[in-house]
Amino acid sequence: MSPSKPSTPRILEPEILPVVSTGADLPPLVPERLTPDSLRERFTRTPEWAQEAPEARIKAIGGDPRVASVLVPLVVRDEGLTVLLTQRADHLSDHAGQISFPGGRREPEDADAAATALREAREEVGLAPERVEVLGAMPEYLTGTGFRVTPVVGLVHPPFTLEADKLEVADIFEVPLAFLMNPANHEVRLFRWEGGERRFFAMPYVADEKKAPYFIWGATAGMLRNFYRFLAA
Repeated sequence: MSPSKPSTPRILEPEILPVVSTGADLPPLVPERLTPDSLRERFTRTPEWAQEAPEARIKAIGGDPRVASVLVPLVVRDEGLTVLLTQRADHLSDHAGQISFPGGRREPEDADAAATALREAREEVGLAPERVEVLGAMPEYLTGTGFRVTPVVGLVHPPFTLEADKLEVADIFEVPLAFLMNPANHEVRLFRWEGGERRFFAMPYVADEKKAPYFIWGATAGMLRNFYRFLAA
Protein backbone atom coordinates (compact mmCIF):
# COMPACT_ATOMS: atom_id res chain seq x y z
CA MET A 1 0.00 0.00 0.00
CA SER A 2 1.36 3.40 -0.95
CA PRO A 3 1.62 5.98 1.83
CA SER A 4 -1.24 8.46 1.96
CA LYS A 5 -0.58 12.10 1.24
CA PRO A 6 -0.50 14.38 4.28
CA SER A 7 -3.67 16.42 4.70
CA THR A 8 -3.55 20.18 4.41
CA PRO A 9 -3.28 21.82 7.84
CA ARG A 10 -5.86 24.44 8.67
CA ILE A 11 -4.73 28.00 7.95
CA LEU A 12 -5.24 29.86 11.21
CA GLU A 13 -3.75 33.29 10.35
CA PRO A 14 -4.01 33.82 6.59
CA GLU A 15 -3.52 37.56 6.90
CA ILE A 16 0.12 37.19 8.01
CA LEU A 17 1.16 34.89 5.16
CA PRO A 18 3.37 36.32 2.39
CA VAL A 19 1.99 37.79 -0.82
CA VAL A 20 3.72 36.08 -3.76
CA SER A 21 1.90 37.89 -6.58
CA THR A 22 -1.06 40.08 -7.51
CA GLY A 23 -3.17 40.56 -10.62
CA ALA A 24 -1.68 43.98 -11.31
CA ASP A 25 -0.66 42.81 -14.79
CA LEU A 26 -4.30 42.17 -15.71
CA PRO A 27 -6.62 44.94 -16.96
CA PRO A 28 -9.12 46.42 -14.51
CA LEU A 29 -12.74 46.41 -15.58
CA VAL A 30 -13.98 49.67 -17.04
CA PRO A 31 -16.79 51.29 -15.03
CA GLU A 32 -19.27 50.64 -17.85
CA ARG A 33 -18.94 46.89 -17.19
CA LEU A 34 -20.04 47.37 -13.58
CA THR A 35 -23.54 48.78 -14.06
CA PRO A 36 -26.85 46.96 -13.58
CA ASP A 37 -27.68 47.13 -17.29
CA SER A 38 -24.27 45.81 -18.32
CA LEU A 39 -24.54 42.92 -15.86
CA ARG A 40 -28.02 42.05 -17.10
CA GLU A 41 -26.68 41.97 -20.64
CA ARG A 42 -23.69 39.84 -19.65
CA PHE A 43 -25.86 37.15 -18.11
CA THR A 44 -28.14 37.03 -21.17
CA ARG A 45 -25.15 36.73 -23.53
CA THR A 46 -22.60 34.62 -21.71
CA PRO A 47 -19.19 34.80 -23.42
CA GLU A 48 -16.60 32.06 -23.52
CA TRP A 49 -14.35 32.30 -20.49
CA ALA A 50 -12.25 30.12 -18.22
CA GLN A 51 -12.36 29.80 -14.46
CA GLU A 52 -9.24 29.90 -12.36
CA ALA A 53 -7.67 26.44 -12.17
CA PRO A 54 -8.63 24.63 -8.93
CA GLU A 55 -5.98 23.80 -6.38
CA ALA A 56 -4.33 20.42 -6.75
CA ARG A 57 -5.53 19.38 -3.29
CA ILE A 58 -9.18 19.87 -4.31
CA LYS A 59 -8.89 17.45 -7.23
CA ALA A 60 -8.15 14.66 -4.76
CA ILE A 61 -11.37 15.03 -2.78
CA GLY A 62 -13.42 11.85 -2.98
CA GLY A 63 -17.05 11.08 -2.37
CA ASP A 64 -20.04 13.25 -3.16
CA PRO A 65 -19.39 16.88 -2.21
CA ARG A 66 -22.09 18.66 -0.28
CA VAL A 67 -24.31 20.75 -2.56
CA ALA A 68 -24.69 24.40 -1.58
CA SER A 69 -25.44 27.83 -3.00
CA VAL A 70 -24.41 31.35 -2.09
CA LEU A 71 -25.96 34.65 -3.07
CA VAL A 72 -23.55 37.19 -4.55
CA PRO A 73 -25.62 40.27 -3.58
CA LEU A 74 -24.78 43.35 -5.65
CA VAL A 75 -26.40 46.30 -3.92
CA VAL A 76 -27.57 49.08 -6.25
CA ARG A 77 -26.19 52.26 -4.68
CA ASP A 78 -26.14 55.76 -6.17
CA GLU A 79 -22.33 55.79 -6.00
CA GLY A 80 -22.03 52.39 -7.70
CA LEU A 81 -22.64 48.72 -7.03
CA THR A 82 -21.40 47.19 -3.81
CA VAL A 83 -21.06 43.57 -2.71
CA LEU A 84 -22.83 42.61 0.51
CA LEU A 85 -20.70 40.23 2.59
CA THR A 86 -20.89 38.62 6.01
CA GLN A 87 -18.37 37.61 8.62
CA ARG A 88 -19.23 34.21 10.01
CA ALA A 89 -19.49 33.58 13.74
CA ASP A 90 -16.38 32.19 15.42
CA HIS A 91 -18.05 29.07 16.83
CA LEU A 92 -19.25 27.59 13.51
CA SER A 93 -17.84 24.23 12.44
CA ASP A 94 -17.37 25.30 8.78
CA HIS A 95 -15.33 28.40 7.86
CA ALA A 96 -15.61 29.94 11.35
CA GLY A 97 -14.78 33.65 11.44
CA GLN A 98 -14.29 33.88 7.69
CA ILE A 99 -15.84 36.40 5.34
CA SER A 100 -18.41 34.86 3.05
CA PHE A 101 -21.46 35.39 0.91
CA PRO A 102 -24.83 34.54 2.47
CA GLY A 103 -25.52 30.92 1.65
CA GLY A 104 -25.56 27.32 2.73
CA ARG A 105 -26.54 23.76 1.93
CA ARG A 106 -29.36 22.93 -0.41
CA GLU A 107 -32.51 21.67 1.32
CA PRO A 108 -35.01 19.20 -0.23
CA GLU A 109 -37.66 21.91 -0.59
CA ASP A 110 -35.37 24.19 -2.63
CA ALA A 111 -36.40 24.19 -6.29
CA ASP A 112 -32.96 25.20 -7.57
CA ALA A 113 -29.70 26.91 -6.67
CA ALA A 114 -31.33 30.36 -6.67
CA ALA A 115 -34.00 29.18 -4.23
CA THR A 116 -31.28 27.94 -1.88
CA ALA A 117 -29.34 31.19 -2.10
CA LEU A 118 -32.39 33.39 -1.50
CA ARG A 119 -33.62 31.25 1.41
CA GLU A 120 -30.22 31.29 3.07
CA ALA A 121 -29.87 35.07 2.59
CA ARG A 122 -33.22 35.57 4.29
CA GLU A 123 -32.26 33.27 7.17
CA GLU A 124 -28.74 34.65 7.68
CA VAL A 125 -29.15 38.40 7.14
CA GLY A 126 -32.92 38.95 6.82
CA LEU A 127 -32.74 39.97 3.16
CA ALA A 128 -36.22 39.79 1.61
CA PRO A 129 -36.18 37.76 -1.63
CA GLU A 130 -38.46 40.28 -3.35
CA ARG A 131 -35.66 42.88 -3.09
CA VAL A 132 -33.33 40.63 -5.15
CA GLU A 133 -33.30 40.57 -8.96
CA VAL A 134 -31.59 37.28 -9.80
CA LEU A 135 -29.33 37.71 -12.85
CA GLY A 136 -28.01 34.19 -13.18
CA ALA A 137 -25.56 31.67 -11.76
CA MET A 138 -21.84 31.13 -12.09
CA PRO A 139 -20.31 27.68 -12.57
CA GLU A 140 -20.02 25.47 -9.50
CA TYR A 141 -17.07 26.14 -7.21
CA LEU A 142 -15.57 23.14 -5.41
CA THR A 143 -14.10 24.00 -2.01
CA GLY A 144 -11.38 22.23 -0.09
CA THR A 145 -13.88 21.44 2.67
CA GLY A 146 -16.03 19.39 0.32
CA PHE A 147 -18.76 21.81 -0.76
CA ARG A 148 -19.92 22.13 -4.37
CA VAL A 149 -21.12 25.72 -4.35
CA THR A 150 -23.20 27.51 -6.99
CA PRO A 151 -22.74 31.31 -6.80
CA VAL A 152 -26.05 33.00 -7.68
CA VAL A 153 -25.61 36.63 -8.69
CA GLY A 154 -28.38 39.11 -7.96
CA LEU A 155 -29.01 42.85 -7.85
CA VAL A 156 -30.31 44.01 -4.47
CA HIS A 157 -32.62 46.98 -4.80
CA PRO A 158 -32.99 49.41 -1.87
CA PRO A 159 -34.76 50.07 0.32
CA PHE A 160 -34.24 46.95 2.36
CA THR A 161 -33.54 46.07 5.99
CA LEU A 162 -31.12 43.50 7.33
CA GLU A 163 -31.03 41.55 10.57
CA ALA A 164 -28.16 39.17 11.22
CA ASP A 165 -28.76 35.70 12.61
CA LYS A 166 -26.37 36.04 15.55
CA LEU A 167 -25.87 32.28 15.72
CA GLU A 168 -24.25 32.36 12.26
CA VAL A 169 -23.30 35.94 11.38
CA ALA A 170 -21.02 38.23 13.37
CA ASP A 171 -21.00 41.18 10.94
CA ILE A 172 -22.57 42.44 7.70
CA PHE A 173 -20.79 44.96 5.48
CA GLU A 174 -20.48 46.18 1.88
CA VAL A 175 -17.44 46.48 -0.39
CA PRO A 176 -17.43 48.49 -3.65
CA LEU A 177 -17.68 46.10 -6.60
CA ALA A 178 -15.08 48.21 -8.44
CA PHE A 179 -12.52 47.41 -5.71
CA LEU A 180 -13.17 43.67 -5.90
CA MET A 181 -13.12 43.65 -9.71
CA ASN A 182 -9.75 45.41 -9.88
CA PRO A 183 -7.23 42.56 -10.25
CA ALA A 184 -4.50 44.71 -8.70
CA ASN A 185 -6.35 44.01 -5.42
CA HIS A 186 -6.23 40.23 -5.99
CA GLU A 187 -3.35 38.92 -3.91
CA VAL A 188 -2.00 35.39 -4.12
CA ARG A 189 -0.73 34.28 -0.73
CA LEU A 190 1.40 31.25 0.08
CA PHE A 191 0.98 28.79 2.94
CA ARG A 192 3.82 26.27 3.42
CA TRP A 193 3.96 23.35 5.79
CA GLU A 194 6.11 20.27 6.11
CA GLY A 195 4.92 18.21 3.17
CA GLY A 196 3.41 20.78 0.87
CA GLU A 197 2.22 24.26 0.08
CA ARG A 198 -1.03 26.00 -0.78
CA ARG A 199 -1.69 29.19 -2.72
CA PHE A 200 -4.93 31.10 -2.32
CA PHE A 201 -6.50 34.41 -3.33
CA ALA A 202 -6.96 37.20 -0.80
CA MET A 203 -8.52 40.66 -1.15
CA PRO A 204 -7.98 42.72 2.03
CA TYR A 205 -10.35 45.69 2.16
CA VAL A 206 -9.88 48.69 4.43
CA ALA A 207 -13.29 50.12 5.32
CA ASP A 208 -12.04 52.18 8.25
CA GLU A 209 -8.43 53.28 8.79
CA LYS A 210 -8.95 52.85 12.53
CA LYS A 211 -9.92 49.20 12.19
CA ALA A 212 -8.25 46.10 10.81
CA PRO A 213 -9.01 45.32 7.15
CA TYR A 214 -11.72 42.89 6.22
CA PHE A 215 -9.65 39.93 5.05
CA ILE A 216 -11.53 38.33 2.17
CA TRP A 217 -9.84 35.07 1.21
CA GLY A 218 -10.31 31.40 0.37
CA ALA A 219 -13.47 30.31 -1.42
CA THR A 220 -15.09 33.77 -1.29
CA ALA A 221 -12.05 35.40 -2.90
CA GLY A 222 -11.85 32.56 -5.40
CA MET A 223 -15.45 33.07 -6.49
CA LEU A 224 -14.89 36.83 -6.79
CA ARG A 225 -11.83 36.16 -8.95
CA ASN A 226 -13.97 33.96 -11.21
CA PHE A 227 -16.56 36.75 -11.37
CA TYR A 228 -13.80 39.08 -12.58
CA ARG A 229 -12.83 36.54 -15.25
CA PHE A 230 -16.46 36.26 -16.32
CA LEU A 231 -16.97 40.02 -16.60
CA ALA A 232 -13.60 40.60 -18.29
CA ALA A 233 -14.21 38.02 -21.03
